[in-house]
Amino acid sequence: MGRWASGGRERLESAALDLFVDPGYDETTVAQIADRAGLTRSTFFRHFADKREVVFGTEDTLSDLLVAAVAELPTGLSVAEYLTAAFTRAGELAFTAERHRQATQRRTIVARHPELRERELLKRAGISAAMTSAFAQQGVDVLGARLGGEFGVLALDAAFERWTDGEPTASFGEIAADVVERLAERAGTLR
Repeated sequence: MGRWASGGRERLESAALDLFVDPGYDETTVAQIADRAGLTRSTFFRHFADKREVVFGTEDTLSDLLVAAVAELPTGLSVAEYLTAAFTRAGELAFTAERHRQATQRRTIVARHPELRERELLKRAGISAAMTSAFAQQGVDVLGARLGGEFGVLALDAAFERWTDGEPTASFGEIAADVVERLAERAGTLR
């Protein structure tokens, strides 16, 4: 048997999100999270710098996943095509049916706390910058890559909201593809 129980990070994340919903984010301590997960405080801090990071711990992974999905595609596609493919991959690996409940909890928790909304904006800026770079690597011009990064975050947020609004009737990738298409249509009306 290994030194640490497997699945510790996931157990901590699940326990924290449950506690952040009830009794609440501000009322929940790291010790309570660790206790509910059946782990220790030191195990918590091996996985997360603080309790805010439990809410945002997967954002860096999401950014890496989106960038890798774009990098795997051939050059010369439109930003919308890159985004649709990247979001489809994200749906398969990160926005799964098994993670829907936690994603919905996360959305509720962030909406209730200004400091978490601020942190989310910083994480989203990081995703936008990473996507901008990924598009530039694929040969998209500087302005198009920057627009694509911002457009991508807007689409990601809108798709995440639709996916977590009740029980989804489609996969995250399908929802995101529809959002990208609708946003692209609406962007065309700005002329």
